[in-house]
Amino acid sequence: MELVVFQELTKEISSECFFMTESQQEEKIIQVIDLHHFTNCLDPEIKILDYIQHPINTIQQNGEKKGILFHDMKHSSFIDCNTSEEFKRRHQLSELWFVFVEEGKVAHTTHYTDFIIENSLEIFYDQIFLFQFFQSDIKKLK
Repeated sequence: MELVVFQELTKEISSECFFMTESQQEEKIIQVIDLHHFTNCLDPEIKILDYIQHPINTIQQNGEKKGILFHDMKHSSFIDCNTSEEFKRRHQLSELWFVFVEEGKVAHTTHYTDFIIENSLEIFYDQIFLFQFFQSDIKKLK
């Protein structure tokens, strides 16, 4: 992400999310950075529609609206799957994606597949990915 784009997004988050605490705004900025990098790695043609109003980001891919929820196993609190399902219906999304974000390289995915099973993610999410941010590597887990 270019510095100018990052500065514009940070300014937009600061003005649009004035009601959020500084910590919440920081989380939103991280969410946007993850979103931009993930979409650029997966498909540069993806259009970002919304990321401000909800933890689930709205994108458009090949003419279809989809939602993406990023989850960092070390820092994120887990969003209720029923909330995600309601968001999908309310915003008429064709798919809902769940993306684990890791900074470092991941050798084994057992930890993630166990989390998927324990939380029944495959029921609520159409696709599940592991995104290794600094390696710009995306593995599809479902």
